[in-house]
Amino acid sequence: MGELVLLERRADGVAVVTLNNPKVNALSTALLAELAAVAADLTANPPGAVVITGGERLFAAGADIGEFAGRAEAERIGAAFHTALDAVAAIPRMVIAAVSGFALGGGCELALACDYRIAGEKAVFGQPEVLLGIIPGGGGTQRLARLVGAATAKMLMATGRQVRADEALLIGLADEVVPNDDLHARALTLAAELAAGAVQAQALIKRAVDVGVESDLAAGLALERELFAAVFDTADSQIGVESFKADGPGKAQFTGR
Repeated sequence: MGELVLLERRADGVAVVTLNNPKVNALSTALLAELAAVAADLTANPPGAVVITGGERLFAAGADIGEFAGRAEAERIGAAFHTALDAVAAIPRMVIAAVSGFALGGGCELALACDYRIAGEKAVFGQPEVLLGIIPGGGGTQRLARLVGAATAKMLMATGRQVRADEALLIGLADEVVPNDDLHARALTLAAELAAGAVQAQALIKRAVDVGVESDLAAGLALERELFAAVFDTADSQIGVESFKADGPGKAQFTGR
């Protein structure tokens, strides 16, 4: 769909989104516009699952500092980040970040907008904006706090400290850590497993969790009841229930409808 963000739709139902802005995958406003367009395409025509990667050695080192200037530019850049990353978060399928190397600033915020983060053992995460005298502007102050807790998030952002993959796993910033050479294979394998599953139900699970954590418990439970009823309108629910009755769990061949 563009030159800075590449989209591959694979035969196994997995869509691979690759950041392609050498040398450090800086998240320029041009790249963010392409990312928003790719996310919109994946929302309008959902695959089975999505993998977002920056390549073999690098995820994304952050915003394009060359675009920074005054307040007006900051407002434009912040809007571009929020538009793109909110669009990624809204894709109605599971989105996996495959993080190799540095995921800093906006790169970390992109990983935070995904549903699951697999890190290579050499991955490094951080929100170092304070070292420039500024704050995260792509959702980091909100998504990081929700993921690792307010106190840890505040300290990471206030110091600008970077964390390696093992610590990221410990605090919940990464969900898996694998050898660097295995990173993309692991992400693609997990995505293919998801794509072969009941993707309509997965989409409703994602919606229930994402909306529910922003609501009080009563509202979240009400949404769950609504979506639990709605999922029985899908063909896969009928396939899954009948398969369970006939053959037990784990044997259903879902259609994605």
